[in-house]
Amino acid sequence: MATLTQAPPRTAKGRPAPARLRSSRRWIGLVFVLPAALYLIVFQLVPVLYGLALSFTRYSPLSRSGPQPVGADNYTRLLNDPEFGQALLVTGKYVALVLPCTVVIALGLALLAKQSFRGVGLFRSALYVPHIVSLTAVSMVWLWMYSQHGLFNEILALFGLPEQSWLLEEGSALNAAAAMRIWKALGANMVLLLAGLQAIPSVLYEAARVDGAGAWHAFRHVTLPGLRPMLTYVIAMDIVFLAQGFAEIFVLTRGGPLGSTTTVNYLIYTEAFQYNRFGSASAMAFVLFACIIAVSFLAVRGVGRRS
Repeated sequence: MATLTQAPPRTAKGRPAPARLRSSRRWIGLVFVLPAALYLIVFQLVPVLYGLALSFTRYSPLSRSGPQPVGADNYTRLLNDPEFGQALLVTGKYVALVLPCTVVIALGLALLAKQSFRGVGLFRSALYVPHIVSLTAVSMVWLWMYSQHGLFNEILALFGLPEQSWLLEEGSALNAAAAMRIWKALGANMVLLLAGLQAIPSVLYEAARVDGAGAWHAFRHVTLPGLRPMLTYVIAMDIVFLAQGFAEIFVLTRGGPLGSTTTVNYLIYTEAFQYNRFGSASAMAFVLFACIIAVSFLAVRGVGRRS
């Protein structure tokens, strides 16, 4: 039985390229890949491995003794740490507050941005601008808007309503941070979902109209199935970024009031750079990593499953 083999590279005249030329092409490819590979190894892989090693030690940079191995004590201690458990709950609540709103509202904006009307380009650009602004800068602007004499309280005063302490009350602080993050994430999600909408063949909508399907049935049976791969990607990426929320919490609330906005990432920061417990902070980071992987996997399975 004949077997198929890959044809060797050929020159412009159709002749097989000499072995020396093929070898030089391989080296050229490696040269182009090498800088990116070195960056990933030095600045991504090595720190992760070093952090994993630290998670099995007790280490403070102020100590001259260096890291002291403690086995899995850092991980077992986290199981009985109420502060870490509270931070996990706050992180989960934060993701649950932001994720549905960003996906649903961004999908509505993407459907609107797909339409042809005057100024649609400006409309898309205006929605995307918040995404390209630094999260820290956006948080500082919203910090002023939430202040006693900020924009939101001024609007309430126009209607004769009392001022609110948006960031100083347990019941509203996390919601206020979530509202800011929703506004920040809408632009990126809208662009991705718009790209997914534009990739759906128009003939499917034409066939749906011929079959007598209305707008809702076309959305349910054509748009959503065609958009499912992009929706899966958007949801997974949002979970990864939201579960690592830190900058907005650091600027807006510093984890308060009474720990009601202390996410796991902010707790890791305080554990490492305020209490100088690098081993415990590293263990928290890898537990958070495992939780993000698990939740993202479940979300992808749930959204990506065929109806």
